[in-house]
Amino acid sequence: MTHKEAISQEIFSIISQASKKLDIKSYVIGGFVRDYFLKRDTAKDIDIVTVGSGIDLANQVSKLLPNKPKVQVFKTYGTAMLRFQDIEIEFVGARKESYVEESRNPEVSEGTLEDDQNRRDFTINALALSLNEEDFGELVDPFEGMKDLHNQVIKTPLNPDITYSDDPLRMMRAIRFATQLGFEIEENSLAAITKNAERLEIITRERIVDELHKILASKKPSIGFLLLEKTNLLPQILPELIALKGVEEVEGQKHKDNFYHTLEVVDNIAQNTEDVWLRWSALLHDIGKAPTKKFSKKVGWTFHGHEFVGSKMVYKLFTRLKMPLNTKMKFVQKMVLLSSRPIVLASEVTDSAVRRLIFDAGEDIHSLMTLCEADITTKNPSKFKKYHQNFELVRTKIKEVEERDHVRNFQPPISGEEIMNAFNLQPCKEIGIIKEAIKEAILEGEIPNEHEASYQFMIQKGKSLGLKKH
Repeated sequence: MTHKEAISQEIFSIISQASKKLDIKSYVIGGFVRDYFLKRDTAKDIDIVTVGSGIDLANQVSKLLPNKPKVQVFKTYGTAMLRFQDIEIEFVGARKESYVEESRNPEVSEGTLEDDQNRRDFTINALALSLNEEDFGELVDPFEGMKDLHNQVIKTPLNPDITYSDDPLRMMRAIRFATQLGFEIEENSLAAITKNAERLEIITRERIVDELHKILASKKPSIGFLLLEKTNLLPQILPELIALKGVEEVEGQKHKDNFYHTLEVVDNIAQNTEDVWLRWSALLHDIGKAPTKKFSKKVGWTFHGHEFVGSKMVYKLFTRLKMPLNTKMKFVQKMVLLSSRPIVLASEVTDSAVRRLIFDAGEDIHSLMTLCEADITTKNPSKFKKYHQNFELVRTKIKEVEERDHVRNFQPPISGEEIMNAFNLQPCKEIGIIKEAIKEAILEGEIPNEHEASYQFMIQKGKSLGLKKH
């Protein structure tokens, strides 16, 4: 028995006692039950539905627990929550819902367990286990959710057209569960998502991004993005990816389909990092290719400057989706901007080029290398092996140069104040020129990253600018 199973058995017993005291029926429902039968130990919370007051039940459970945990009450929603050890437990009264077209927030009224199961998004999330003394642990499964679990199918309890129209976020959730669990979305359900795709506009960007994060965090994110594309949801969320679709041919010359290539890169990187922002970087690394695509008779298809254009597009995309415009966004921008640098470097690994790469990437150098290795999607075995061997050489060179030259988090050995003192200067442009020249000399390997060598270089540079040592 896992630690979580032991905790849940203990708390379920107490909830059962509390329900008996209040003379109400209670059930554990939703994700915890689904994951219990799937043997997935991932649930961070437990949902309890009671045919009565969820707030009263939560208060009664708190009284029966040794540490009398604080009960958080959300009166607007008629729910209450308490924490038992490291699990959040939410209590809600059984309810039925009715929707209006312009909102995903339903009118709610008291209901039966059956009403509550009817309002659930998918059959596998409508499974309930009794916490009542007379039939403790008995499964209540009106929609054959266990059968769908066994068959690995995502299906709505009621008419999918109504289910998705009422709350369009469920379309994103269906695709997210299909991605996380490796399940198929039932045919009628998939058709209903496509039919209701435009209803997604009533959902807040934050809720959509939350689902995108979960799709990106799964083992094989491409499952979700292919479903988003198939159901016409992706153009509304990430038109920049849709713009990468398709292969053009001019004078017998083609380029690869950058949409499918991108999804391969995301799947590759998912095998090597849990960092969702590095996975975002993989998803967006080529978005600049659509606006920069050109055909030249001499060289064929080109995408000049796509990394720079793509990094600028990241800001607009984050803004539109109301994602954080903070260090996370700047990290993604940096990864997109530098995404081709190690590839170019792999053909000729010079010390100065490696120093510049370390200088520009800083602490994110290994994330950048992980992204670039994921970008190898060739199906030619000898090329695949050669590219990976080249990147191994780059990694070795990075380690060697970093240990010798200490360029990461580069701090100039000579400060502006020292330059001013050396030449008896007031603040002026010459100080910036000298500092930049010292940095360039170190990156080019002309001088070591040391104070004495930098000081002597400063004196020579000052002389060339007509400055006299004080």
